[in-house]
Amino acid sequence: MNDSQFHQIVDDLLMAIEEVLDDAMVDFDYETSAGVLKLVFSDKSQIIINRQEPLHQIWVATKFDGHHFELTDGKWIDNRMGAELMHLISDSIKRQSGVAIDLNGIA
Repeated sequence: MNDSQFHQIVDDLLMAIEEVLDDAMVDFDYETSAGVLKLVFSDKSQIIINRQEPLHQIWVATKFDGHHFELTDGKWIDNRMGAELMHLISDSIKRQSGVAIDLNGIA
């Protein structure tokens, strides 16, 4: 995958996450700027999802830990723990806000 393809894949992914959050009418703030999606919860904790172009990875920082995801067989997989990206983000949102959001349908 070249850099242009990587950027398009990640842009599409971040947009899909925002669409799910929009549809769910969540009560926390979120915004995308310069390829970084930031979710901010009522306790001021955050989840930050951003691209790492040189590595073609997506990095996720939560209140509890950080993760690096690589595209493997069409899925974004944590290169340390083996977790799938959308599952981890859904779980992290639930842990940090108490809001259940199902992102598992996003590829």
